Amino acid sequence: MRPRLFGATASVAALVLLGSLVTACGSSGSGGGTTLRLVAAEYGNSPATSSKAYWDKLTAAFTAAHPGKKVEVTLHQWADVDREVTRLVDEGNAPDVALMGAYSDFAAQGRLYAASELLSVRAEANFLPPLAEAGSVGNTLYGLPFVASSRLLFYNEELFDRAGAEPPKTWSDLKEAARALKQEGVLYPYALPLGPEEAHAEALIWELSNGGGYADSSGGYSIASEQNTQTFRWIKNNLVAPGLTGPVPPAELNRQDAFDAFLRGEVGMLNGYPSLLHEARAKGMKVGTLSMPVSDTLRDGQALPSAGVADWMMAFKHDDNRELVGSFLEFVYEDKNLNEFAGRYHLLPSTVSATQASKDAAADPSGAQFLNALRGAELYPVNEPSWLQVSNTIKRNIGKAVAPSADPKAVLEGIAQQVRDIAKQT
Repeated sequence: MRPRLFGATASVAALVLLGSLVTACGSSGSGGGTTLRLVAAEYGNSPATSSKAYWDKLTAAFTAAHPGKKVEVTLHQWADVDREVTRLVDEGNAPDVALMGAYSDFAAQGRLYAASELLSVRAEANFLPPLAEAGSVGNTLYGLPFVASSRLLFYNEELFDRAGAEPPKTWSDLKEAARALKQEGVLYPYALPLGPEEAHAEALIWELSNGGGYADSSGGYSIASEQNTQTFRWIKNNLVAPGLTGPVPPAELNRQDAFDAFLRGEVGMLNGYPSLLHEARAKGMKVGTLSMPVSDTLRDGQALPSAGVADWMMAFKHDDNRELVGSFLEFVYEDKNLNEFAGRYHLLPSTVSATQASKDAAADPSGAQFLNALRGAELYPVNEPSWLQVSNTIKRNIGKAVAPSADPKAVLEGIAQQVRDIAKQT
């Protein structure tokens, strides 16, 4: 997966993934309303799982139903897709549609169609509310959520049984479980990936479990809030200092490395998303799933949001492309098409009707648990035009807050100052 959903999954080798996948011959230009160009992130992690097969099938069906129309799809690795789309936009050669991790900077520049200009009222109203809110600037939906993910705490049931540990409900419970796992010789009692790959996700999960987060009630950033400071101070003193987070310093532990260790049976607990659960079960692992344990200082029964992530479709304005783009997006968001993609990568569909029609959710209690978490999730503040730069700043620096010699408050205040500087420039 990329540095978001939660992001989606890791991409295939550049040799396989990059370049255009032309589903019908003809000009690749956007003019004339006959050829649509889509630039999308690659969700597969091998040639066998490449997204190419999905887009080939979908675009062939679309063009068969729309004679004379053509679709060209270009796939890029997650590490490259945001940069490549930005480059195309800067060169005056924006695609008609992009699927990537951020949209609001383009919306702020006035380059995107609003959903109301492209979709039927029914289709626009069909997005899950937390996702629609995150995809809106003001009250206007510009970022169309495509697939999404929520996060749950995973625990290795075999290691827990061996250590005599109990599934945690509070931070204190988590600490006690981690202690028992360490005594049993577990390499990573709790894997804390605050490395630069996706540190902002792990950080948000912990912040939310103490009533904090990245944004305050007025919509501004709240990186160095008192709740967030308390959170990182607790993590440092209660997990990192006693050696309960494993042999790799959290600031150097990337998400994929933590996931790989979990699949090797070396991790007692970590936060994960649906595709990791699928991989673990395919290996025969017994994995329990829980909502993230909450701070002991919170009131009993206090409901807190889980962390959620979505990937975004966006449509760029070009002369004569509105009708074709609208038809294509209506087709993409049909339940069967959306669920086929979500099921292929064990992610969550973004619409109410596709969620209800999802066979995976109906058959798997954990799938329903992820969906329930998503309905009440808090997402990154992706509707802030500065978020892309802000998230990069968080990813590079947040792990420093739990270093042995660090003052968590000073680290968070340093990040907050960088964020203020970015916001001024955006």
